[in-house]
Amino acid sequence: MAALEANDSFATISEPCQADLVYLPRPYPQVIKYMGSKAAILPFIAAELAKVHAAERPIVDLFAGACAISGGFGHVSKIISNDIQEYSAVIASIYLKRAKKIAGFNLVELAQPIVTKNHARLTAEVAYLPNVSLEEFNQIEVRNRELLDRDFEYSHHLFTKSYSGTWWSAHQCVWIDAIRQVLDELWNSKKIDKSDFDFGLTCLMHAMAYTSQGTGHYAQYRDAKTDRGMADINKYRQASFPAIFNRKFDALLKWHQENVTDVFSHELRAEDYRTCLDTLDQPAVIYADPPYAFVHYSRFYHAMETVVKYDYPELQQVRDEVVKGRYRSERHQSPFCIRTQVKGAFLDLFEGVKSSGSDLLLSYSNTGMIPIGHLMDLATTTFGSGYDVWFDHMTHTHMTMGRREDRSREVRESLIIAKMK
Repeated sequence: MAALEANDSFATISEPCQADLVYLPRPYPQVIKYMGSKAAILPFIAAELAKVHAAERPIVDLFAGACAISGGFGHVSKIISNDIQEYSAVIASIYLKRAKKIAGFNLVELAQPIVTKNHARLTAEVAYLPNVSLEEFNQIEVRNRELLDRDFEYSHHLFTKSYSGTWWSAHQCVWIDAIRQVLDELWNSKKIDKSDFDFGLTCLMHAMAYTSQGTGHYAQYRDAKTDRGMADINKYRQASFPAIFNRKFDALLKWHQENVTDVFSHELRAEDYRTCLDTLDQPAVIYADPPYAFVHYSRFYHAMETVVKYDYPELQQVRDEVVKGRYRSERHQSPFCIRTQVKGAFLDLFEGVKSSGSDLLLSYSNTGMIPIGHLMDLATTTFGSGYDVWFDHMTHTHMTMGRREDRSREVRESLIIAKMK
């Protein structure tokens, strides 16, 4: 088993928390590239969490995303990790649920015969070569993408068919499908448990993220328009999927075995935030980090959702053509990203927290769909005299993941706190 390597991605703990020691966030290994991750501001969240949290109450991460709360505070209290996207619950599992059997299997070794067989079924023309002209490279890209029109007669071909020549090469897609097949076979034969399955699936998502030729999300892949652009894309096309998978598997397993126990009976959910609030069976501390802008996360991370569901989805079309992003035709549209619905979404959130007798920590920024002042007014009015409502803020660097011309920008991150009197 390999030791943790220097270039593995970890949450940055920039300064100590002023709260009681128990709320110091633990360092944890991140697994995917994620817009708006709260990993870097966990000490700020911890300081406010210490003011409202009681030991007997669970912490509900209502919009868990890449699961910074589970990673940072899974050792503190029971966590209920919730997000309407199913991939989030899979990621949360590695921080909260002990995988006891997966260490006994070499997933890459088990997948290799499947890869060899299925790669032989592809023509040599889809292989990416290290030294080609821009024109030749783009011809290879086209041949990879044309696999979308091919009929496959074997199981587990979803990514080979739908995503070859987009964010990954056909060969990398064969690896994605093969490792997913191995996990399914181990799960179906009861050789591994759900937490083991989720552990392997999370490593698969990591390898997808770090072999992708995109900027870290899956809204659209890059086209090779210049020699320089081609060279950068081809660098990712040549990346070894099994090597990246194995490195993360070993590092993550070491951390997991040293840090994850089943002592708190953590919960993993994939529900709408209103459903999650309505079905809480006890008061909690709700941490809410809803989307801030008009972009829907289901568009940026549809490939992660697809590898988790593995359901061969219908792809979105415009004028009878599959769109470039190859999105799932049915994707969640968050009301927090729709200007005409965002106020009602926050009202439902505040009323749900109040109805459950819970306290709230709400992350929002000065770049959000609603000004902080208006949001504070709405919170104060909705919670009423039975709650103290206040806010605190800090400035930090928010990663845009290539959505804009700049890859990062300084934002004022606010926490609105509502505590029952």
